[in-house]
Amino acid sequence: MERGQDSPGMTLAALAEQAGARLEGDGATIVRRVGTLEHATGDTIAFLASSKYRGHLSNTRAAAVILSPDDAGATSLPRLVSVNPYATYARVAGLLHPETVTPDGIHESAVIDDTAMIASNVAIGPHVVIGARARIEPFVRVGAGCVIGNDVRIGSGTVLRANVVVYERCAIGSRTILHAGVVVGADGFGLIEEHGRWLRIPQLGRVVIGDDCDIGANTTIDRGAIDDTIIEDDVKLDNQIQVGHNCVIGTHTAIAGCVGIAGSVRIGRSCRIGGASMISGHLSIPDGTTVSGGTFISASPEAPGVYTSVFPAMPHRQWRKVAVHLRQLDEMAQRLRAIEQHLPDGPS
Repeated sequence: MERGQDSPGMTLAALAEQAGARLEGDGATIVRRVGTLEHATGDTIAFLASSKYRGHLSNTRAAAVILSPDDAGATSLPRLVSVNPYATYARVAGLLHPETVTPDGIHESAVIDDTAMIASNVAIGPHVVIGARARIEPFVRVGAGCVIGNDVRIGSGTVLRANVVVYERCAIGSRTILHAGVVVGADGFGLIEEHGRWLRIPQLGRVVIGDDCDIGANTTIDRGAIDDTIIEDDVKLDNQIQVGHNCVIGTHTAIAGCVGIAGSVRIGRSCRIGGASMISGHLSIPDGTTVSGGTFISASPEAPGVYTSVFPAMPHRQWRKVAVHLRQLDEMAQRLRAIEQHLPDGPS
């Protein structure tokens, strides 16, 4: 499925009703597309998500705007008022730019095992391969070049974009989207050294992905070594994330791009993991934890909170000086302890 072109248009009153926002101004105003305050045209609805951009309201050419109650008095334009303007924008964008649904049908180049169970109202694209005993439920869309292994289950309404690979026995819930190049169920990094060589450990578990998840392009989720790797409902994974074997990621957690998660990590519910973070194996992240971008987690946090380890950027010349001081910290600490030993009251 792809986003369609501009809609024929909707009245602001209809948008308000369907998006759950309060209408102020002329409800008969017609809008056909969404846009930014700076680049809006006469049939565009724009949004103000932060009051610091309020100055753009006076210059916008938008037909209407979406904003918060605190900002509603800053413009005379017709408007949708919402306590969460960005969420309202998302709903309005979906209404004005609905996805184009791929028609039902199986492309003649698809290779489907005779024992696979395919619902009648699905779309299977060119050069798709579906293995033995796989089960594809109603309203599933499978893009070109996907490979679905033996005994895989894909729930209703789920979308696989082009070139997704789902290894044998893995399960994907309903209404989940897997973007191009996703790999689900490859072997985890299970190796043991013996006599100077690496011995491969068979990876016997599965990957189980819940309902309403988004898995970004080229993200890889390894199958469990014995137990399953589990991605619970409403988890959002960005592009190019590595999820190691036997991980569990809790409901409603969101993880930004290029994060590396080693094996047997348990990430709780409603966590936020910033881009390019690294999480060592066999750790537990509490429910509701936020990890700043670029942070290295090497021990399990004891309680929910915001965790940050990345050093702030600074001019290179200054950074070199700071780096020298950091390398001297241990020596400086030893010297300080030696000085304290000679104080009248000893170390405090």
